[in-house]
Amino acid sequence: MKTYRIAVVRGDGIGPEVIASALEILDEVRRVGAGFGVELIEAPAGAGTYLECGEALPASTLAACRAADAILLGACGLPDVRYPDGTEIIPQVTLRIELDLYAGIRPAKRLEGVAGALAGDPAIDLVVVRESTEGIFASLGGGIVLGDQLATDTQVITRRGTERVVHSAFRRARRRGRAQPRVTCVDKANILRSFAFFRKVFDEVAAQYPDVAADHLYVDAAAMELVRRPERFDVLVTENLLGDILSDLTAGLIGGLGVAPSADLGERHAVFQPCHGTAPDLAGMGVANPLAAILSVVMMLDHLADTHHDPAPAAAARRIELAVTAALASGEARTADLKGLATTRGATTAILRAIG
Repeated sequence: MKTYRIAVVRGDGIGPEVIASALEILDEVRRVGAGFGVELIEAPAGAGTYLECGEALPASTLAACRAADAILLGACGLPDVRYPDGTEIIPQVTLRIELDLYAGIRPAKRLEGVAGALAGDPAIDLVVVRESTEGIFASLGGGIVLGDQLATDTQVITRRGTERVVHSAFRRARRRGRAQPRVTCVDKANILRSFAFFRKVFDEVAAQYPDVAADHLYVDAAAMELVRRPERFDVLVTENLLGDILSDLTAGLIGGLGVAPSADLGERHAVFQPCHGTAPDLAGMGVANPLAAILSVVMMLDHLADTHHDPAPAAAARRIELAVTAALASGEARTADLKGLATTRGATTAILRAIG
């Protein structure tokens, strides 16, 4: 039986609460016979850690993350805790850079019992794949302001960066098992040369996957179509900033960030985290929705199964998914953001009961 090392970054605000729920679910699914072991390594990071030791991402935490098979991350940062230059505490972004986590995976699947934003609740099941190391975010800390009159940030699109994230999108489309898998390139290639280059490289990679349909949409048209006909989409791949925006839009379509898990993947490392922020106004009240964190554990287990050729974590992931579905259908896991009455504890208990 294989044992997986999981670095746990509990984060700030509601982060520790929802991560605690996710770990309870992980422990329960293992207790009932998952066929694999887990070793948890505490890896503190975030605004609270910065206040305690002067570092938002201590070297010991980074080392633990590098040594782990996967990283489970709670939201980090607090609005009133900032660096001396006024910028936010964002160790999650530092981890992307340090660990070269180039593919941001943002699934959006409508869950039974959760009302979406669209009339008729269409059957939404798509994934936004966001390039996470380049694009306009490559200017992080490097933008220029001239004479309080002009500000510039530079978008960076490279062949290597684009090729690897597009390959990731096509491989994911294949694994999702649709009768006709499809990858949609989202860009602004009609205006900007950098996006025209992104599209060119996309088309070159797409030619290597003749079994997967490929098409293009400009980002404005993609945003409209996600609202008009979200069921048409399978996998979308795009630049960093556009993916950041569209993934929040797709989360809104399925009920909000409280049910939106995510992963940031590289060649050797992987981080799994709920898409929502720290919500400090809800911290300690026991009302935070734990589902995004729990579904992030599902993504983590599937990743471990894929990368270690071990069916046991995948079987555990399916058991958690079934338990979440049952708890939502009964109403017991619907927190206030889902128009329900469940507390964090109540939602977690309902899912634990469904697993058992």
